[in-house]
Amino acid sequence: MTSGRIEAFSDGVLAVIITIMVLELKVPHGDSLAALAPMCPSFLAYVLSFVYVGIYWNNHHHLMHTVKRVTGGVMWANLHLLFWISLFPLLTAWAGEYPSANWPAALYGVVLLAAAIAWLILQRAIIRAGGTLQRAIGSDLKGKLSPLLYATGIALAFVRPWAAEIAYAVVAAIWVIPDRRIESDLRSEGDA
Repeated sequence: MTSGRIEAFSDGVLAVIITIMVLELKVPHGDSLAALAPMCPSFLAYVLSFVYVGIYWNNHHHLMHTVKRVTGGVMWANLHLLFWISLFPLLTAWAGEYPSANWPAALYGVVLLAAAIAWLILQRAIIRAGGTLQRAIGSDLKGKLSPLLYATGIALAFVRPWAAEIAYAVVAAIWVIPDRRIESDLRSEGDA
């Protein structure tokens, strides 16, 4: 199996996840702009989750280009990542429905943390299978900082749920700026 096949499968799963999330947004009750107000928490939760799926999609694309050999470990690590991301629609809907509640905000963070850990596991599986990833990611400060911020957000969810959402948004802001390490490494490898 080629990494292109894993990438295509993952692209399809991520497309379905986005579709499910947008279908969770309900039509406003009324025809005025004021009818949109009750939808704000759900819409903001959707936007944050959409950004996260986009971040994973973008970085997954680059990650798969470092794969030289697909192993069973790489395939299972990829499925592990997709499992956690597939829970985004459920937690997005729950957090959007109950924006001031502790448990939806905390469990949203738990799923984000689990996806981040799954990402690190996928990276390790790819490195074990060979390729250029280790050189490309270097010390991976963003990858190590993200779980700490998620854990902080989970703890904050039991004090101030809105503060947890800010912590999760900060992680997204860190990653929404494209991570050029892999892209740069692949470009320099092509030049060599």
